[in-house]
Amino acid sequence: MTPLIGCFITVRTGSTRLPGKALLPISGRSTIEHVIDRAKAVKGADKVVLCTSDDPSDNVLEEISARAGISCFRGSLEDKLARWLGAVEKFSLNYFVTVDGDDLFCDTELIDMAIKQVREDPAIDFLKAPDGLACGAFTYCIKSSALRRVCEIKDSQQTEMMWVYFTDTGLFNVAELNVTNPVFFNDKIRLTLDYPEDLQFFKAVFEKMNIETNTVPLRDIVTMLNQNPEIPKINISRQDEFLANQKSKIRLVLKGN
Repeated sequence: MTPLIGCFITVRTGSTRLPGKALLPISGRSTIEHVIDRAKAVKGADKVVLCTSDDPSDNVLEEISARAGISCFRGSLEDKLARWLGAVEKFSLNYFVTVDGDDLFCDTELIDMAIKQVREDPAIDFLKAPDGLACGAFTYCIKSSALRRVCEIKDSQQTEMMWVYFTDTGLFNVAELNVTNPVFFNDKIRLTLDYPEDLQFFKAVFEKMNIETNTVPLRDIVTMLNQNPEIPKINISRQDEFLANQKSKIRLVLKGN
């Protein structure tokens, strides 16, 4: 039987470093609408789902997903893994790729590459980006059965930095996305929205490339950035702080430990 694969856009309106970033405008539309454009362009996904919380503050995200013509699942405010599991079960999915709501240039080519890879190798439980891939270009592809197992063994609802449950427990077959094109490997660009400088960066790219529908291939965006080095300089100084903040939040809490 052909596995069903979802594309999950994970987003909430609550954010501390850049308040309300999912709703901030760029070129007349909210940032989350631009992310939805890219998710809808993924060819290999059977279902696009906006995964948000059941907190009333996220009602607006459900309304946006309805206008965009995609599904919405609402679950735990803090526990991202539990929220994903609820969506997996509701839509009977075998795998899902994750798209963070702040990754405005997540690449459809890479996402489709990931979907093809897990279809060809069903032994993969957790597919992650290789080291050096541009930050914000791709996140993960996860087998639903592996997610169920993680939700059985974890003993915390604080799962924002959830990958360690798959990579550090020794229970799962972890693989890297098979991408070798050097255009996608660039540590001088930062493609995620967490700080005011990131918003300035995205606005500059949208203006420079005259982007209306946000489906421009990442390879074209990177080419433009290489030709205009002043644009990636807008926000790259935040990358070390971003990585340190992520590291500080990593927790691996297992039942019985």
